[in-house]
Amino acid sequence: MAPRPPFRLHLLLLLLSLPPPLPLTLAQRFSAANTTLNHLARAPGPGSLYVGAVNRLFQLSPDSLQLEATAVTGPVLDSPDCVPFRDPAECPQARLTDNANQLLLVSSRTRELVACGQVRQGVCEKRRLGDVAEVLYQAEDPGDGQFVAANVPGVATVGLVVPGPGRELLLVARGLAGKLAGGVPPLAVRQLAGPQPFSSEGLGRLVVGDFSDYNNSYVGAFATAHFAYFVFRRRGARAQAEYRSYVARVCLGDANLYSYVEVPLACRGQGLVQAAFLGPGTLLGAFAAGPRGSQAALCAFPLAELDGGMEQARRLCYTVGGRGPSGAEEATVEYGITSRCVTLPPDSPESYPCGDEHTPSPIAGRWPLEAEPLLQLAQPISAVAALQADGHTLAFLGDSQGQLHKVLLNGSRGQVYHSEQVGPVGSAISPDLLVDGSSSHLYVLTAQQPPPASAQVARVPVAACPQFPDCASCLQARDPLCGWCVLQGRCTRKGQCERVAQLDQWLWSYGGDSRCLQIQALQPAHHPRQEQGQVTLSVPRLPGLAVDEYFHCAFGDYDSLAQVDGPDVACVTPPQDQVPPNPPGTDHVTVPLTLMFEDVAVATANFSFYDCSAVQAMDVAAPCRACVGSFWRCHWCPQSSQCVHGAQCPEGERTVYSAQEVDFQLGGPEACPQIEGLAGPALVPVGWESRLALRVRNLQYFRGRPAPYHCWLELPGELRRLPAVLEEAAGAAGLIRCQAQQFRPATSQRELPVPIYVTRDEGQRLDNAAALHVTLYDCAAGHPDCSHCQAANRSLGCLWCSHDRPACRYGPLCPPGAAEPLCPMPSIHSIEPLTGPPEGGLALTILGSNLGRDFADVEDAVRVAGLPCSPDPALYQISARLPRIVCVTSPAPNGTAGPVQVAVRSRPPGISSQRFTYQDPVLLSLNPRWGPQAGGTQLTIRGQNLHTGSNISAFVGDQPCPIQEPVCPEAIVCHTMPQAVPGEAAVRVVFGHAQRTLRTSPFLYTVDPQLLAAEPSTSFRGGGRLIRVQGSSLDVVQRPLLSVWLETPVEVQARGALARPQDPKPRRSCGVAAADPQACIQLPGGLLQCSTVCTVNSSSLLLCLSPAVPDGARPSRVFFALDNVLVDFARTSGGQDFRYQPNPRLVPLSRHGPTRPFRLKPGHVLDVEGEGLNLGISKEEVRVRIGAGECLVKTLTLTHLYCEPPPRAPRAANGSGSLPQFEVQMGNVRLALGPVQYEAEPALAAFPVAAQVGLGMGAAVLIAAVLLLTLMYRHKSKQALRDYRKVLVQLENLEIGVGDQCRKEFTDLMTEMTDLSSDLEASGIPFLDYRTYAERVFFPGHGGRPLQPLPDGPQEEGCRATVRQGLTQLSNLLNSKLFLLTLIRTLEGQPGFSQRDRCHVASLLSLALHGKLEYLTDILRTLLSDLAAHYVDKNPKLMLRRTETMAEKLLTNWLAICLYAFLREVAGEPLYMLFRAIKYQVDKGPVDAVTGKAKRTLNDSHLLREDVDFRPLTLLVLVKEKVLDQVYKGTPFSQRPSVHTLDLEWRSGLAGHLTLSDEDLTSVTQNHWKRLNTLQHYKVPDGATVGLIPQRHNGGAVSQSLAQSCSSGENTPMLEDGDEGGVRLWHLVKATEEPEGSKPRRSSLRERERARAKAIPEIYLTRLLSMKGTLQKFVDDTFQAILSVNRPVPIAVKYLFDFLDELAEKNGIEDPETLHIWKTNSLLLRFWVNTLKNPQFIFDVRVSDNVDAILTVITQTFIDSCTLSEHKVGRDSPVNKLLYAREIPHYKQMVEKYYADIRQSSPASYQEMNSALAELSGNYTSTPHCLEALQELYTHIHRYYDQIIGALEEDPVSQKMQLACRLQQLAALVENKVTDL
Repeated sequence: MAPRPPFRLHLLLLLLSLPPPLPLTLAQRFSAANTTLNHLARAPGPGSLYVGAVNRLFQLSPDSLQLEATAVTGPVLDSPDCVPFRDPAECPQARLTDNANQLLLVSSRTRELVACGQVRQGVCEKRRLGDVAEVLYQAEDPGDGQFVAANVPGVATVGLVVPGPGRELLLVARGLAGKLAGGVPPLAVRQLAGPQPFSSEGLGRLVVGDFSDYNNSYVGAFATAHFAYFVFRRRGARAQAEYRSYVARVCLGDANLYSYVEVPLACRGQGLVQAAFLGPGTLLGAFAAGPRGSQAALCAFPLAELDGGMEQARRLCYTVGGRGPSGAEEATVEYGITSRCVTLPPDSPESYPCGDEHTPSPIAGRWPLEAEPLLQLAQPISAVAALQADGHTLAFLGDSQGQLHKVLLNGSRGQVYHSEQVGPVGSAISPDLLVDGSSSHLYVLTAQQPPPASAQVARVPVAACPQFPDCASCLQARDPLCGWCVLQGRCTRKGQCERVAQLDQWLWSYGGDSRCLQIQALQPAHHPRQEQGQVTLSVPRLPGLAVDEYFHCAFGDYDSLAQVDGPDVACVTPPQDQVPPNPPGTDHVTVPLTLMFEDVAVATANFSFYDCSAVQAMDVAAPCRACVGSFWRCHWCPQSSQCVHGAQCPEGERTVYSAQEVDFQLGGPEACPQIEGLAGPALVPVGWESRLALRVRNLQYFRGRPAPYHCWLELPGELRRLPAVLEEAAGAAGLIRCQAQQFRPATSQRELPVPIYVTRDEGQRLDNAAALHVTLYDCAAGHPDCSHCQAANRSLGCLWCSHDRPACRYGPLCPPGAAEPLCPMPSIHSIEPLTGPPEGGLALTILGSNLGRDFADVEDAVRVAGLPCSPDPALYQISARLPRIVCVTSPAPNGTAGPVQVAVRSRPPGISSQRFTYQDPVLLSLNPRWGPQAGGTQLTIRGQNLHTGSNISAFVGDQPCPIQEPVCPEAIVCHTMPQAVPGEAAVRVVFGHAQRTLRTSPFLYTVDPQLLAAEPSTSFRGGGRLIRVQGSSLDVVQRPLLSVWLETPVEVQARGALARPQDPKPRRSCGVAAADPQACIQLPGGLLQCSTVCTVNSSSLLLCLSPAVPDGARPSRVFFALDNVLVDFARTSGGQDFRYQPNPRLVPLSRHGPTRPFRLKPGHVLDVEGEGLNLGISKEEVRVRIGAGECLVKTLTLTHLYCEPPPRAPRAANGSGSLPQFEVQMGNVRLALGPVQYEAEPALAAFPVAAQVGLGMGAAVLIAAVLLLTLMYRHKSKQALRDYRKVLVQLENLEIGVGDQCRKEFTDLMTEMTDLSSDLEASGIPFLDYRTYAERVFFPGHGGRPLQPLPDGPQEEGCRATVRQGLTQLSNLLNSKLFLLTLIRTLEGQPGFSQRDRCHVASLLSLALHGKLEYLTDILRTLLSDLAAHYVDKNPKLMLRRTETMAEKLLTNWLAICLYAFLREVAGEPLYMLFRAIKYQVDKGPVDAVTGKAKRTLNDSHLLREDVDFRPLTLLVLVKEKVLDQVYKGTPFSQRPSVHTLDLEWRSGLAGHLTLSDEDLTSVTQNHWKRLNTLQHYKVPDGATVGLIPQRHNGGAVSQSLAQSCSSGENTPMLEDGDEGGVRLWHLVKATEEPEGSKPRRSSLRERERARAKAIPEIYLTRLLSMKGTLQKFVDDTFQAILSVNRPVPIAVKYLFDFLDELAEKNGIEDPETLHIWKTNSLLLRFWVNTLKNPQFIFDVRVSDNVDAILTVITQTFIDSCTLSEHKVGRDSPVNKLLYAREIPHYKQMVEKYYADIRQSSPASYQEMNSALAELSGNYTSTPHCLEALQELYTHIHRYYDQIIGALEEDPVSQKMQLACRLQQLAALVENKVTDL
């Protein structure tokens, strides 16, 4: 095909000559820090916006770009060299790889989002449009046919979702990437739905012969109603070496790519295509231009011509073999395949518009489609978009610098009318430039480049008309979519202007006259405020109005109706009282004059109202000139001194007319009566009588009206009036002479300008033509001595007069003969400095008087210590207040001294009273000798005579060392400057021109100190916390500081005493030690700096105390100052800033106030309450004192401090006899909480012996005196009294014992709570793999191998195949719903089919149908429906209460399958933390090895109800099981070594090794009770070394029996007698408490206390409360994870609850309690209770008896929380129910809210549930286990074979399906091997 003739296009070269880009003001933005954004996609209509990023997918709202959802997609363990894998061992080179989004598309039909990343060879996934976090499909094991996107980020992938016949298809094009991409075609058609989404099997693929020759780089993919287009660039055919741009086309309905055609694209004179967009009827392409592609050009290719060129290529290849009329090849079959162009019938292109199997493909046209550039830009273009709006075609170009250019395409040219910076400078705009559904906004994506910028999405308006507030800005924007709607008064799009059809109603930038309406002329332009008149406005192009509409004029706030006559508008000005007053100091007021339509301003101009009387007052020195010279039409009346706006003065008075009046010649400022200037000299001497004369003119206005004249002089503090006389001359000129006068101002000044003016008559002032003044001068002022006087200006006539008092006077005022021609001798007042070096060259300053008139007088007149001193002419000053001579000293011997002499001319010399001394400075030593090369080290240079001269400077090497004043005779202090490299540098001091060097002690510059780590990073505001700083070379720093900069608000600064402005290096004094700097100093700029001096502990450690900061100040920077090395704290702490926390607050100990004593009982732990206690300090750093004693801190929490006081009352800290004070110190914060008073131990009450004797004697007397009956009665009464008192003593002792026990338990609780969480978080969670989990849930109690394996011997090989065949047929038969339901119902109907058999068969079916969960779910729905119908007739509340039917067991297994992922991801962690917490707490206390009872438990039946003597021992390892739990904390239980294969060995110095056993020869046996050995029995000391060694021999009977007992997870404590005859074993307590004989013996005090405790064993129930409080957080977390809907509820739960709701509705059940029971029985009690009670089902752990007992209590609490009945407890309720009585109501509310939230959530669709089930089906697909399950299932079928066959034969449908026959056939196959199974 011949080349198309070029278009006549105009080239617009735009080399950034446009105005600077405007900032984006109306755009909403979404930014993602530290994330690279890749792609944008938009849902149809007002749907969401989707952003594909590296490792993330974001879902944004379309209007505000608010984040709606986020999905995490990476990083992923992957390698581009490996196919997708499950086991990392399959790809050793796999690394954690970021997942960049390569393709992001929206499927409108299925409401799905297609997202393809770079990992896993570019596989794709489908997500729900409503929530991108929800994955609808993800290939678990993708094949190579599902590799879609490029697996390298730099290789582009483009795609389209297109409609196909009855389905949607995916067209994907990508470049070549990675060594595994060789089989992926450049273009492929892929299916979106079906069994294998994204697969290209059976669909079209662009077949390529050699991928290396056809590596397409795709730019974009676009679709019309019939075709899909792909724009790309690549190297041409094999014979061509250059790269070219191409566009390819395929039919949308062509699933085989038969219609593929491509043609080259060429933008004339430009490079390759970089971006493209398919606009309305046009393909726009941005091409590289300029050198190295640094510029860009935009070309347009009409779609009709593009399709025409492709149709021509297709026709040539179909009908004439690809040859053109000239015989040249114009079309061919490309991509290196064997197919060629053919010769088909001429109508083939029309018959096969989209090709067919017999047509050639892929076709490539040879002739390029060419176009001329529409415009050029100076930056490369990375994105193109276009749209048609209001009849205009607009293009939007995004460049590589983050700018968006808006282009108007007008025929053959393009014009950039607006550019704005959308993204950060340097961040390229992504090719995904999207237009929203309303075509009103653009979505612009910028990537994260360069690194400081953040990636972002911006929503930019297509036309931002409303942002232009006025007509000028609206039209200047030159936005083709915007114009000014005149009568609406706003910038709008054309369709938004109501009267746009009428003339001049909508002004457009590109119209014929694109100017805004203006008031071109005002007649008059201004008006006097005293008059009301008419103003005419000229407004061209004024739009017309309707008959009943009108314009009006607004003069500020005054409205006036307008009269319109064509372009002229007449308005009446406001009256004088409506005109605003003049601003102060002005002669007019300007108001806006606006032509209005209703409340819309049409045109505006400024209009002024002037006041001539105010003009006169503007210039009091020249009122006439100001009046007639003003801008206004004002005239001057000379005689009345008035400025008027009319043309006439009062009658008979001549007028000076305004300069604006051209009709009058006598006008303007020059016509005013005025004073032109002085007629004599302007200098007037003070004290001498002088007469002034002034020149005047234009006084003819006053002729015939004589009046007196006066001169006025404005002296300081006085206005002096002098009579004056007018001397008229010829013409208008004249002369006024003032009366002679002496002037003596009140203040003496050398020269004083005095203003002067003239008045006529009474206050009628003549104008001064210019500023007029005379100068009074006083010779005595400023000339204090003769030299000054003679040096004065000779024209002043000043002389030095010696008459009376010598002074400088005006010549005529000095008596004859008193004038002195020569001055007196010089006088020297002071010299500076007083010392100098012997080398001379020192600049010496001499201050005095009479030091000559000029430099010639003193050039050779100065001597210092008898030696000449050369004056410097540049520094000689005689005009200063104190004359000075600066001279340079001569060399002299050391020690020379003498005065300074100055001799002027022939006068005697002046001699100073001070002496100057030549002295030799000597440098002796240096301290310190080294410092960092960054400088800042304070050096002290010691020596002699160092204060020599005044110009002293110090140097270290070549660097100056700034000196800190003052310089002392023995020491100079300076601060080093930075040095380029480390090394030695000589120290030298320069004294003027003399230099001294310290050669013996050079200064050593060392490498700068480095700070590596600093901790802690928090402190209270009071400061004082110890910060440990680690680093290197820290000892070279002389004075390290820790400083903080604070921003202080005004109220903090107002407190005043906070800090004073201070020099960071304050001035010091000689001989006085330098004081420490203030803690806080005020810096310039309002900052406050607070610092502390750090201590150099070593070269690698600094110890710093945090600075105290005032309240209200905000820290802005915390840093270390190491001399000149400043290091931010964040750099030493891993990027964590130093944070200040509010000071802690503590409550006084006594409730009655801090002054009242707190009564402390001995042995108690002190509990101090407060706020924020641990925010800025740790437990170890807190110091608590009670007087002189220390209270040891045990626990520190946010609100409590627990410390253990001294056992005895300490003395007061001040040594006085007062009570000791309780004081807490936290850093610098010191808090006194009041005095402490120790209470004495209560003494036990005893019945006095004397009282007993007295009572006995009294009783004897009474016995003798009364009858026997009375004696017996009295005896019994006394006995009762004694017993009563004894009980009182016992109860008091018991109360004390219970209190002590409670305090002890409470202390244990608070200590353990602080350490438990961190210990648990350190280890991982040993989840069981899914297969083991399923087996344990399906077959509980069956051990590790629930299924019997198939025989696998060589002798069974022949028969095994037959059995497998039969079992496979059984599997197929189970897929028949009729057979399966008949099987289940028949088995359940058999009397001998037990409940255990039902559960077992249900689990076997669960395994056999695991790969078909959708089918299993359908079966389960049917069985549950039958079950509901059965219970409705009885009691529906009993349904699902137990597991009695196969349906209920199937439901249990189904929930276990569906909730496994939820267990691992959500509920598993809190459940495992609860298990670990329980085990941790149980193991921390004593556990009886025989009875199984423990001190720490929740179950009262397992509670150890005694105080056992035990103490913790610190060993190298723990004891047996406890050491295994610690060493293998994160290891699954099944992988740990068995405790029974190890022995415990004590290693103790010379004693050697001792194996510790439960029983040995040393075991203690007493009264048939043998006690198991303990560490205490062996007397193992604290800190001993204990090791675990392999077991060498079996232990005793107890060890063996315990080993057998502990080997199972279901072990029970050993309560029976041991195997030794008659001997019973015990460990901590004896199993039975039988009396050990009747022999009485004296018991110890401790045993008596224990006996009292046994009398009331309930006191140990406090241990249950302690355990409950410790575990409460973990119980709450577990319940919250189970019953929370904060995250999406598992779809299976929602599906099940919806089904139960459906069942209730179907069966007419309206009772909400019944439905609540169904849901509780089906989910919470069926699944979660089982999981809570048996953590070994999901974790690889061992559950001991004690842990199981505690879990039983927690599980019962969960069960009680699920019931609707009220939870009532009383005095007789079990202890386990009383424990959680307060929490159960809260848990009940959680359950009810859980059910309500699930009911209100969106329903789970059938499609979503099936998709989830299909994904779960692949989790357990092991074929051997499936066969094993089928084998065991067949044993049950065989057992009831006849009944099942009978049931199948009775059913007519079953007979048609021959189900009984199929069962018989498979039975025959299996029976051959049944005896071997």
